[in-house]
Amino acid sequence: MKIVFMGTPEFAAQALEALIKAGHEVTAAVTQPDRPKGRSKALLPPPVKACALKYGIPVLQPVRIKRREEVARLREYPADVYVVAAFGQILSQEILDIPPYGCLNIHASLLPKYRGTSPIQHVILDGEEKTGITIMQMDAGVDTGDMLYRKETAISAQDNYETLQDRLMLLGGQAIVEALELLEQGKLTPEKQQEELSCYAPLIGKEMGEIDFSQDASAVDRRIRAMTPWPSAYTTYQGKQLKIWRAEPVYSVNILGRTPGEILKVEKDAVVVAAGEGALRIYELQLEGRKRMTAHDFLLGVRMQSGEVLGRHF
Repeated sequence: MKIVFMGTPEFAAQALEALIKAGHEVTAAVTQPDRPKGRSKALLPPPVKACALKYGIPVLQPVRIKRREEVARLREYPADVYVVAAFGQILSQEILDIPPYGCLNIHASLLPKYRGTSPIQHVILDGEEKTGITIMQMDAGVDTGDMLYRKETAISAQDNYETLQDRLMLLGGQAIVEALELLEQGKLTPEKQQEELSCYAPLIGKEMGEIDFSQDASAVDRRIRAMTPWPSAYTTYQGKQLKIWRAEPVYSVNILGRTPGEILKVEKDAVVVAAGEGALRIYELQLEGRKRMTAHDFLLGVRMQSGEVLGRHF
């Protein structure tokens, strides 16, 4: 099929690559403008742009795709369908109506649950046991269109945002290739979303990484995993920010009379901290101004002691 692809981050670039390798003709790639990054503020291209240029595909980078001149440019590129993945701009109804097969969105959740911009982090935060990819027929709403195709994956107790996103990136590429094959064969049956089952996954901000040790240890662990590697889960220690990168909940530790966030035990390879229920055994952490390191290496340079308390009281 002839496709105009719209997307920006690595999640979308993986899907673009899958479409190209499956033999589809991508006539144009539409992505966000280059953004300054790092201390140098040098302009870096989005991953979708880098992928498209590698294959000689024309790239459009509109600041606002709804503008009349941008819609006119889109019409210059023939397409049977538009494929959209984490593009970052809302499409007008005029754009949705351009291609014969409409616009298909690769969404990183099992709709109707977790509509919105940050579904991967929220499924971990909420303790979901599975998630997946939904190929959706886009309409004027936010992730409200008919569902066309789904692929599922289990969420393990070790999954963090990075590992789950990596798995969903591959799954998204597989799902859109399979869905387009069925679309060409007329074998896709649209399914309406049940509004009563829907929930929203709002954008994750840095403030959401702050750890509240008064919560159950499993909830704290899920926050750490959901925020790794970005925006990271953090607390404070002796007035400095302390990022926690890897931990596990434990319930065999006596926390009676202990303050949430209190260091219960300093082991050779871990630091055990009290939670509202249970405790956290912390294996990887990073003090402000230092590198990320294992608890073993961290404790060689920082003398943590039982009875010290991490964080602030909520």
